[in-house]
This record gives sequence, C-alpha cells and structure tokens, in this order.
Amino acid sequence: MKHPKPILILLAVGPLSPGAVGLAFGDDDDDDERREGGQEESGWMESRAPLSPVVNAIYNAECGSCHMAYQPGLLPPRAWAEIVTPTALANHYGDDASLTEDLRTEISAFLGASSADLALQGDPLRLDASGSNTGRALPRISATANFKNEHDEIPSRLVAGNPEVGSFSKCNACHRGATEGNYNERQIDIPGHGPWKD
Repeated sequence: MKHPKPILILLAVGPLSPGAVGLAFGDDDDDDERREGGQEESGWMESRAPLSPVVNAIYNAECGSCHMAYQPGLLPPRAWAEIVTPTALANHYGDDASLTEDLRTEISAFLGASSADLALQGDPLRLDASGSNTGRALPRISATANFKNEHDEIPSRLVAGNPEVGSFSKCNACHRGATEGNYNERQIDIPGHGPWKD
C-alpha cells in the first residue's frame, strides 16, 4: 500500500459528501434572489430588472390622473400606438380620455421610445402587421401572456371580487412597488387578504 493517505481522506470525506450535496440542493436560494443594486427578481419580471419608474411629467399628469401611469415597458410599441390613437382615446376602455394633439403626440412619443421589445408582447395576433387593431378590443397589459401566466393562480374573488382592488388592471392596489416599476412577488399585499404566497 503505497498511497494510504488519499484513501483515508476519501473515506473520511466521502460520508460528508451526501450531506454537502443535500445542503446545496436544499438551499432555498433566498440569497440568489438578490441581484446587483439590491433588487430582488421573482415572478413576472424575473428575466429582467425592475422597470424604470415613469419620468415623463405629461404622461404622469394626463394618464396618471385616472389610473396608475403604467410603465411603457409593459407593452410593445405598436400596442401603445394603438392605445393612443385619437379614436381609441375617445373610447379609452369605456371612458373618454381625449387629448389635445400636442399632448397626444408627446405621450405617444414617450410610450413608443420607452416601450418593451416584441418578446414581451402578449398575443402577436391582437394587432395586424400595420399596427391596426381591426375593430378588436384595445390591447391590455392584463391580456399579455406574461401577465396571465403570473396571475393565473390568483382567485378572481381576491381581485375583481375585492372592493379594495376591483380589477387586475389596478396593479398598484396589490403590488406595493408598482409605481416604481418593481413587480416582485415578495412585495404583493392583496388588500383584505395580505401577502401573496405563490
């Protein structure tokens, strides 16, 4: 026996290895969810950093006066273009949100320049190649595939049936960081229900 030390080391370390492997796989990865800048990633926006907060004062004032000023990155450019046409604004999800041409042009430019790439577009068949909606309902963030995938386990009674929320379109009712662009599921607090555990 020329090499007794390596065999003794293997025999001593060997029984510890399954425990070490178990610890590695048993780690709940809480530390791994922290990313650069202290931002957590999870859920809907998992593959990307949190969206930038809305910094356009006109968009914030005009659109944010009726509902949350949604981050442009939640929809692709042609969806926003469809939403801010004069006709669509005159019947904006059941309300008249008409704007002067100057305001509409400014908001449209901001949304188009700051919106998501096509990979985040929900249903590519919603808009035809020209960007026209061809008489169908206006694009909705809540109709995108990513949104549906992340909200499919949430019972409607906690949102639509909840008088403190009322609709899945009221992101900031449950997502405490929504106005800052952070949709991390650890910051979800459903009114009347509490934190959401996926």
